[in-house]
Amino acid sequence: MIIFLQSDVQEQDARYQELLAHLNQLPGVRHQSHVVQGDEKTLTEIYLLGDTHKVDETTIEAFDAVERVIRVSEEYRILGRHADAKRISGFTYNGVRFSQDNCHIFAGLCAVDTPEHVELMMKALQSHGQVCTRMGAYKPRTNPYSFQGHGKECLPWVFELAGKYGIKVIAMEVTHEKQIDEINEALTATGHPTGVMLQIGTRNTQNFELLKAVGRQRVFPVLFKRGYGVSLNESLNAAEYLASEGTSNVIFCLRGMKSIAGAPHRNMVDFGQVPVVKRLTRMPVCVDPSHSVGTRERSSDGILDVAHVAAQGLVAGANMVLVDFHPEPASALVDGPQALLMDELPRFLDDMQASHEFYRKRLAIWQQT
Repeated sequence: MIIFLQSDVQEQDARYQELLAHLNQLPGVRHQSHVVQGDEKTLTEIYLLGDTHKVDETTIEAFDAVERVIRVSEEYRILGRHADAKRISGFTYNGVRFSQDNCHIFAGLCAVDTPEHVELMMKALQSHGQVCTRMGAYKPRTNPYSFQGHGKECLPWVFELAGKYGIKVIAMEVTHEKQIDEINEALTATGHPTGVMLQIGTRNTQNFELLKAVGRQRVFPVLFKRGYGVSLNESLNAAEYLASEGTSNVIFCLRGMKSIAGAPHRNMVDFGQVPVVKRLTRMPVCVDPSHSVGTRERSSDGILDVAHVAAQGLVAGANMVLVDFHPEPASALVDGPQALLMDELPRFLDDMQASHEFYRKRLAIWQQT
């Protein structure tokens, strides 16, 4: 059960305390409060967990603090949509709005290597009006002898360069809870020149202790990648671990499924499930064409496979694209063969804008009465 409070109700409000006093007396029921930041107002949602089937909705709705109550009978209790059109979709972080209605491109380095390459990337993004990027400092690898990322040593200069070039949000994978503290410390030391979106990679989709740790922090939003060898339902339930611990500002990323049926691409592209995730949950949806395709191959029409599949995701309603670029792919320390070239950035961005606009046109057609 989810209780939606009136927009003017704050925690110190007597109406709020009156409601909590009642909830604390309910046998076998515990509650969690979540603050949801909308475009124009901040709302508070209270989630009732446990033996809630005996809780009377009418009694709850009679409290002055309460706007409405919905009973949750399906999975994804916090992140789910639950057929409630009034629920806020998305969030604002560091001045950037993420929702199921807009779109952002996170082009950047899969793995940070040198300050020169990071600066070239961020400078190019700024010149094309972009305020988001991806920069990998911590890199889990299949081979234990492969480059694992520069870690906390690169954070200060990555963040300072982001501030220099107006980058507001950096998607950065974490593999251990201590890395959250390292990111926080580096941001503080550099004066918070940018923001970070913590990324859960596909290998850690079901690392539940990491998910709990990331969920307990309330500072950073999370980009959660689908597991490449598990079902969509299992991945959505794993994302719910984040929300159950307190972090509901989550973006769900489709990045291809591990399957020989996807050959010659690296993974089977699963972007047809973009509308499914948007229907089942209120999470914005990201697509990762680089790790789905895994190459720089072009179709006979001259368009890169990466651009083709990214466009498919956006035409289906995706709200974010995570894509690899590199100034010198041949020298990239991770996934160089799939990184796009810097001179391809303008065309890629124009293509993504056109694809999102085409989705908006499709939406208008289907919304006609």
